[in-house]
Amino acid sequence: MYARRAGLMFQVVDDVLDGTKTSEELGKTAGKDAVTGKATYPKLIGVEKSRELAERLKSEAGEQLVGFESGRAAPLMALLDFIAYREK
Repeated sequence: MYARRAGLMFQVVDDVLDGTKTSEELGKTAGKDAVTGKATYPKLIGVEKSRELAERLKSEAGEQLVGFESGRAAPLMALLDFIAYREK
C-alpha cells in the first residue's frame, strides 16, 4: 500500500505542477496535459483539492511504515517528502 499511495501521490503532484508552474520553473514544457485534454486531478477536483489529496496520500503512505525500524523507514519517509514537496 505504501508504493500505491506514493505512486498516486507522485501523479497528483505532477498534475498540479504541470498546471501551475512555467516551463522555465519545471525545466520541461508546462501545460501539456491541458493542451492534450488529459483528465488530470486538478481538472477533475481542482488544484487545492489535489494538493489536499497529495497530503492525505503522503500521510497514508507514511502510516504503512509504522512498525518498521526507524533506520529502515527513514529513506522511505524521505522519499515521500521529496515527492510531495518537489518543485519540478
